Amino acid sequence: MHYESTTGLCDEDIDELVGRIGEVLESRGQSLLGYRLGLRQQVELTLILARHNISQALAADMCGISQPTVSRIWRRIVPLATHVLAMSGICLSQAVAQGSLLLVDGTPIPTGNRPAADKQVEKANYSGKHHAQCLNVQVAATTDATLVAVSDPVPGSRHDSAALSLCGWDTILTGADWIADTAYTAHGALTPIKKTPGRERLEWEKEFNTAVSSTRAAIEHTIATLKKWKILSTGYRHRLAELPSIITLITKLELYRTGW
Repeated sequence: MHYESTTGLCDEDIDELVGRIGEVLESRGQSLLGYRLGLRQQVELTLILARHNISQALAADMCGISQPTVSRIWRRIVPLATHVLAMSGICLSQAVAQGSLLLVDGTPIPTGNRPAADKQVEKANYSGKHHAQCLNVQVAATTDATLVAVSDPVPGSRHDSAALSLCGWDTILTGADWIADTAYTAHGALTPIKKTPGRERLEWEKEFNTAVSSTRAAIEHTIATLKKWKILSTGYRHRLAELPSIITLITKLELYRTGW
């Protein structure tokens, strides 16, 4: 198996992850029996579901098990993996305290256009910009495109500036050195200079904007890498209430993959 392309992690990282989960299960006195798949296979299946966002029915056919068994494995391994990866990476406040220059941008997590029992919730998650229901997360990275943190999700209808406040990052970033696009001007970020109506940008303004945009390109690469976990990019199809925990897991997996 080409582990990195199939599961998102290299073979050695999977071994370590399986070992950690096995230790937790053993400490809890929980049996590894009762499933046709061994623990490593269960972890690999969970990673494949997150990496490629395939249906559980397809995964069941691939593994020679039933869809309900795939569902049980998913619901078993996701919280265990999140638990054992809890120490991966550092929080945003720690990165700010270290004085790192940070890049910040928002990105939508599509949820599929699903009817909601509460129409107000359905409306709150509809993004007019993306013409789809989604949640909005804020992503922070270093200038070399290394992921630092992903915020808690907020309704997709909220502008990035409002989302930064709703997730609490505006307070953490106060006084920090960070670069973002013009949506974050009011929050103290270093942003490109907006064009003034009635006049052309001065040459130094063009050069400044080019430098800022060039630096900001790293956050776009970070988000693109994060969304290689297709469950965050091609339409989350499970219970919406569980999506925040999935975002947390994928963030931890990506930090673990990059060695944090």
